[in-house]
Amino acid sequence: MAGRYRSDLNWSDVTPKADFLSRRRLMAGAGALAVGAMAGPAMATLSANGFTTDEKPNSFEEISGYNNFYEFGTGKDDPARNAAALTIDPWSVKIDGLVDKPGDYAFDDILGGVTLEERIYRFRCVEAWSMVVPWVGFELADLLNRVGVQSGAKYVAFETAVRPDEMPGISRGYLDWPYREGLRLDEAMHPLTLMATGLYDQPMPKQNGAPLRLVVPWKYGFKSIKSIVRISLLDQEPPTSWNMANRREYGFYSNVNPEVDHPRWSQASERKVGGGLFAARQPTLMFNGYEDQVAGLYTGMDLRQNF
Repeated sequence: MAGRYRSDLNWSDVTPKADFLSRRRLMAGAGALAVGAMAGPAMATLSANGFTTDEKPNSFEEISGYNNFYEFGTGKDDPARNAAALTIDPWSVKIDGLVDKPGDYAFDDILGGVTLEERIYRFRCVEAWSMVVPWVGFELADLLNRVGVQSGAKYVAFETAVRPDEMPGISRGYLDWPYREGLRLDEAMHPLTLMATGLYDQPMPKQNGAPLRLVVPWKYGFKSIKSIVRISLLDQEPPTSWNMANRREYGFYSNVNPEVDHPRWSQASERKVGGGLFAARQPTLMFNGYEDQVAGLYTGMDLRQNF
């Protein structure tokens, strides 16, 4: 069942054995590539715990080669082709608003003392394609608790980097940059909500949102904002990019819901990337398969009205 928790998960369960052993040998010889490169001087620890589905994860090549990241272009292969120009070292995140410890936090400082976890999540795009992705990261709640959320905070807003010299898509005006996203505070503090720093045994590819991206597995993928440079705690619902661009088609919540179609296509089924052109579509699961864990966040809400 999607969303089931397992505490005995190892990468050998989801990676072809030869690739897994090869990567582990590489890590041992290179000073723990995944943890060391992601954590830098902080040297975060890596937990073997994780959330998993019964589905086979997509390959690293599929995950890193098929992306939406409009700052680098609108084609699915544009990010992989263009994102190499993005400078991710040094990197810092401004945390402000209703927090006790506002400031500009270096990426290494953010990772200092956190436990990086291996989590395998379903990923569902609003365009009706899907993947299964093995992420490495830590709970957003850990970071928010460290900076101290003040009592008046009700929402968390995020912004992506704006680098016109490094992001060729910005000059084309697809959206009002910077890319913005937001969550209600209880959504942000939910244990499924992940700040991801890598996938498989590698640091996060730039086209997937290096060095730090959000992963909210029960929401459509555009809610999982990439290359984050700002996190703000607010008392009012923040503006979000796709909702600003087309309010009729993209709501603030954007929970995966097979019963609420996009105005231009059905959301009742999905195409898994890597299945081939003639592969059968699979039914879309309510909350992307995480209904047992997150449905309680929306008790009493009209999920058609609050789409």
